[in-house]
Amino acid sequence: MRIALIVLLFTGLFSSIEVPDIEIKNEIKPTPSKVNDVSLIVEVKGNPKKHKKYIETYYPSIEVVATYDTLFYGLALKGRPERIEKITDLHFIKGIHPVQTYTTLTERAQNLFNNPTDFRQANVFIPSELNTTVYSGKGVKIGVVDTGIDFNHPDLKLNYRGGYDLVDLDDEPMETTEEEGMPTSHGTHVAGIAAANGKLLGVAPNASIYAYRALGPGGFGTSIQVIAAMEEAVKDGVEVMNLSLGNTVNGPDYPTSKAVNEAAKHGVAVVVANGNAGPTDWTVGAPATATSALSVGAYQPSSQIPYLYEPSTRRKIQLSPLTFSLSWDLTRDYQIVAAVNEKNVQGKIGLVKQMDKPVVDEVLKLRDDGAVAVIIYNIKPNNQEWLAGLQEANLDIPIAIISTKDGRWIDKHILEKDVYFKNEQQIRDGTIAPFSSRGPVTVNWMLKPDIIAPGVNILSTVPGGYDMLNGTSMASPHVAGAIAVIKEAKPDWTNEQIFGAIKTTAQQIRSEEGEVLEPIMQGAGLIDIASAIETDTIIMDPLLSFGKFGHHIDERTINITVENMSDESQNYYFEIPKKEKGLSWHLPKEFTVEAGEKKEIPVQLKVNTLELEKGIYQGWLQLNAGTKEFSLPYVFISETAEYPKVMGFTFQINQLDKDSYKYQMYIPEPVKSVQIQLYDPHSLVFEGTLAKWRNLDVGMNEGEIKRRNIKHRGKFHGIIVVQLENGEFVNYETEIILE
Repeated sequence: MRIALIVLLFTGLFSSIEVPDIEIKNEIKPTPSKVNDVSLIVEVKGNPKKHKKYIETYYPSIEVVATYDTLFYGLALKGRPERIEKITDLHFIKGIHPVQTYTTLTERAQNLFNNPTDFRQANVFIPSELNTTVYSGKGVKIGVVDTGIDFNHPDLKLNYRGGYDLVDLDDEPMETTEEEGMPTSHGTHVAGIAAANGKLLGVAPNASIYAYRALGPGGFGTSIQVIAAMEEAVKDGVEVMNLSLGNTVNGPDYPTSKAVNEAAKHGVAVVVANGNAGPTDWTVGAPATATSALSVGAYQPSSQIPYLYEPSTRRKIQLSPLTFSLSWDLTRDYQIVAAVNEKNVQGKIGLVKQMDKPVVDEVLKLRDDGAVAVIIYNIKPNNQEWLAGLQEANLDIPIAIISTKDGRWIDKHILEKDVYFKNEQQIRDGTIAPFSSRGPVTVNWMLKPDIIAPGVNILSTVPGGYDMLNGTSMASPHVAGAIAVIKEAKPDWTNEQIFGAIKTTAQQIRSEEGEVLEPIMQGAGLIDIASAIETDTIIMDPLLSFGKFGHHIDERTINITVENMSDESQNYYFEIPKKEKGLSWHLPKEFTVEAGEKKEIPVQLKVNTLELEKGIYQGWLQLNAGTKEFSLPYVFISETAEYPKVMGFTFQINQLDKDSYKYQMYIPEPVKSVQIQLYDPHSLVFEGTLAKWRNLDVGMNEGEIKRRNIKHRGKFHGIIVVQLENGEFVNYETEIILE
């Protein structure tokens, strides 16, 4: 997930032209179910079952596929577009919700394997490695809201118990196949991380899997499909729900975030991927922004990175070994030779440049001629079929990819003389994955993510085999499986206690220099299942979000609850933080919590904004109990920090009314106005103003503009010009297509 709006370094002339009579409505992008049919879900006022009967009676050509009355009141409808359009103005239809596109949160894929043991590299993370306990999630229901699931996969069919397809509206949530569109595998990978039980084991291999297909071809879906899938999961009685999906809206009150909070009220532990828009701040997207969500960032486990070193030039060349080749564990010096120029490759490393033709034949020849390893460069992203060919060849030598720049450098130097390279290994400590989205959240200024879990080089199930993927999508199901394990171990614990135990016992992640990484990067830290189960202290929500301070002197208090889970009384005390200009902490020096009891403790922060620079302030408070230490991350905002003032902007043709365009935008705080200026995408010559809005609501704003009110046509470079309450202007860029 990438944030769609990027700050520009220039401003244009501000036009005062406005498009009149902008009508604020809700919308949804219909999901085709047949060639001539569309499927959509509408929100209704009153009893959905009563409205279902009304539509069946007076609009028999429209099929009411399902009703929803748990997380929202609505109907799933199927029919021809012109017939569906006739009922959208019925008095009981509250709205057709915004078309906020949801996507899977995966960074990179490798290749399909028939057996998990085909992965030969040392840096692969197996989900079961996270669970070092004797518990396996037995008897716990995990709901996976995603792209569906290959319920015939041998590692999943044992635990698969059912679900629902919100794309095709049937009881078989199978992944999208090639015949249906762009195929998907994401949901199967996510489900395997949580609860695979076969050749590969998930974190909770004896938990039950329920799958809900909310994202269709290519891994895309709408907010209403996501909410409806969540509702189906709640009705099926799932105890843990995983959402490895998201959008660009960094706000807490988007409909999906509200649905997460509502699901939590129904007793469901909802785990959400934090997003893949890092390392920029303010990039966590809905529904990970929900107050009740356990939002998960991605951790990159420690690894060994092989590289080549040329002593005379001191050049380091990082290697990316292919996962299906032998491990790159070469220890001595080797000469590198170019495959196209050298006949004698015995005992040498072969260098191959990918051209338009496949490289399989060249690699095979190098292997047959005695090369000890092969490195490939000049990789073309749109031509990677050769990878499958190499995998099928089952070569018994190490094969690695290097950058095009490094490949050209080697090629040039080995033409001039014989060059020998040392083989070295660099140990990389575990850290936050660079793509992992960061907090905080706008409007309520919450600290997110709550926790981090492994999200890099994760091996799991996919249709037809196994694959290794990266993303917060992979981190989230580790936590969903962990919750199932803890529920089995501690059946009397509430979700609040489980969440508290996970955060209380998380391991802080430090930089290579030994500094603790920022809370908005890691939340409480890396999840530790065994420690969470064994803890004798639970701090309920130890992540301290003090909000935004805008007054000269302001004082705020957060009450934390400390629960003693042991059989003896425990004494606690805070380490007094170092004095900082503009900050003053008031913490209890010492307090006692009796065995099996809990106590509410005030944590008070006093801020003088005149002595602070604008921006994000964060750090850690330390609570001690004997020799045990508990770290409480905190965050607050001084005045106006540099977060986006408009998010999630979309502008597209209304699928139900081709004579109008639909727009939406999320506004995190009051603004005077927002306008969209159009520029020629090549010359950047100003073409005019598309629209200007005043009196926008804080939160999501949707509406429509009639095509007759738009005089421009074509593809434009759009500038979103926002005038803040203090009169300042900020600009963002987007793409505008006017058909």
